[in-house]
Amino acid sequence: MTGDMREEEVETAIKVVIVGNGAVGKSSMIQRYCKGIFTKDYKKTIGVDFLERQIEVNCEDVRLMLWDTAGQEEFDAITRAYYRGAQACVIAFSIVDRDSFEAIQDWKRKVEDEVGQIPTVFVQNKMDLADETLVAQKEVDDLVANSRLKLFKTSVKNNVCVDDVFKYLAEKYLEQLDERFEEQPTSPKIGAMDMFKIQPNNGKSQEMKKLDTSTIQLQPSKRRTKGKKHSLSLKKCVIL
Repeated sequence: MTGDMREEEVETAIKVVIVGNGAVGKSSMIQRYCKGIFTKDYKKTIGVDFLERQIEVNCEDVRLMLWDTAGQEEFDAITRAYYRGAQACVIAFSIVDRDSFEAIQDWKRKVEDEVGQIPTVFVQNKMDLADETLVAQKEVDDLVANSRLKLFKTSVKNNVCVDDVFKYLAEKYLEQLDERFEEQPTSPKIGAMDMFKIQPNNGKSQEMKKLDTSTIQLQPSKRRTKGKKHSLSLKKCVIL
């Protein structure tokens, strides 16, 4: 297999963590996005759940790996370990759950403590229950202004704006990759065997030692120039 063929087969994989209090719609969001289904029956996430979906963004093949983390304090020590290596983040709250809104900054800090600054958005969920809201829009606007993060107003139940959340995060991550490629145009490629290091053992034999992969990020070695696919029409959404 030639080097060019290997380059064409590389895809961008993005780890996205979805955080927020319990019952704000995190599990429903990734189920809706990855499987196209919605269930109103709430089941507490135990630890971490995981789904993935492959999409095309700006003619680039992208595989989104979505990590649904439990929002309950009893699972906090478990789920924080899964933040490591995250490359994008969704911080969700429900407009009918005042506590979930007030916890937003805490969730933001928890993620940043583990992974630093990564592409992040706020998701104001359950907009289909706007008549029952317990959060004033001015409070939300102030939060967005102070944090300088994009806000998506979603209804997972009615499938409003859910796709746009993850498309935006993928675009932001690809922009960061482009910037890094420009800064380091000759950066080495990372392959499957690069996760292992061969070291001499007393000059007689060699042993395989696995490196810490928590800091390894697979990056595309070449931007693709595929033709654009026809995108599905999306319902109107509100983005601030």
